[in-house]
Amino acid sequence: MHNEGGVKLRKGKKPEKLISRIVELCTNKGDLVLDFFAGSGTTGTVCLKMDRKFIITEQLEYIDSKLIKRLKNTIGGEQSGISKAFQWKGGGNFKYAELFRLNENFMESIQDVSNKSDMNTLWSQMKEHAFLSYQINPSDIDENVEEFEALSLTGQKKFLVEVLDKNQLYVNYSEMDNGDYEVSESDKKLNHQFYQLSEP
Repeated sequence: MHNEGGVKLRKGKKPEKLISRIVELCTNKGDLVLDFFAGSGTTGTVCLKMDRKFIITEQLEYIDSKLIKRLKNTIGGEQSGISKAFQWKGGGNFKYAELFRLNENFMESIQDVSNKSDMNTLWSQMKEHAFLSYQINPSDIDENVEEFEALSLTGQKKFLVEVLDKNQLYVNYSEMDNGDYEVSESDKKLNHQFYQLSEP
């Protein structure tokens, strides 16, 4: 199980046999399976081998090194897990897309800052362009800037992460036509096609 699909994920990888049993009990060939926490891609792999469609999502940073790699290995005919039970020879395909970042860009910028001077510059940018929590009044922070500056760099990072609205990490579908976000026409078209396919 630990090496299924040619990737490793410590303490988070489910065996293909377990997931295949769940898929078998709840779906038929050709059905669409949704997994909001894709991890190393076990659900997608099982769906390929069991002739199901799938939508899987993952927020963690190992998508390329684990999830995409595993799906490519599976399509290439990799033989671990349930491959023999389903006479898997390889094949199939998948499409991969990333969400259009909004506050997520600021989250990364906060983590990358290496000194307090740059942190103040970033705070100025956040006031101008980020979506802040409704509980935050930027002028209150500016009026008490001494308290912010007295924090350690780690404390400042933690504070600025907390003031971001976590519901705005990515551009919402309903907002992508807003010119402020500069979503390309090809990205808009892809999103419209996806949501049209998803409608009952």
